[in-house]
Amino acid sequence: QVQLAESGGGSVEAGGSLRLSCAASEYSSSYYCMGWFRQAPGKEREGLASINTGGGNLYYAQSVSGRFTISQDNAKKTLYLQMNSLKPEDTAMYYCAAAVVPLANSRCAPGVRTYSDWGQGTQVSVSS
Repeated sequence: QVQLAESGGGSVEAGGSLRLSCAASEYSSSYYCMGWFRQAPGKEREGLASINTGGGNLYYAQSVSGRFTISQDNAKKTLYLQMNSLKPEDTAMYYCAAAVVPLANSRCAPGVRTYSDWGQGTQVSVSS
């Protein structure tokens, strides 16, 4: 099991940027899918972006494609989400998640059920 801790959330005005970080306790398996999700009050958790720690299979939800960028530093066991051109509708609790996968090029499906380990979340608030 991977322990995950998000940081970097905060309050920004529309059009601003934030970078979220997700520190993992360890990578005890060879490969993981690492994903970013968000959940606004009264809404379902939404998959935003994912990446295989083997270095590929990026996925972006249409709602954030072109504005958000997922990246990772495996040496630091840290996942990032760079968020630009933020909108009020991006306001939500943001979570990172991990799932063991067999191959470096395993596809990282965007669904919540793909992931077994979750962080506690970091709040992002965007004002208009």
